Amino acid sequence: MYKLAFFVPVEDAETVKEAVFETGAGRIGDYEACCFQTPGTGQFRPLDGADPHIGKVGALEFVDELKVELVCDDDHIQAAIAALKLAHPYEEVAYDVWALADL
Repeated sequence: MYKLAFFVPVEDAETVKEAVFETGAGRIGDYEACCFQTPGTGQFRPLDGADPHIGKVGALEFVDELKVELVCDDDHIQAAIAALKLAHPYEEVAYDVWALADL
């Protein structure tokens, strides 16, 4: 079992979450589409060669984003990450994956 966390602009969150859930991620027992989301502000500065979805090359940008956290079993984690990258509007997707212990 894994925990997947990613950061996504608020306006794109539902589309990205649905793509990840369609892979089988976010299931806990008899429940699906389970996640926790926390609002925050992301920041970045696109460098030369970037093609930013938001902002301009060389300019520091601040974006209202959600941090979305969910669990994903071993059989679905690769598909969940692939779906995340395809559905996400950013060129470079910020995400974390942790292996979880079964205690």
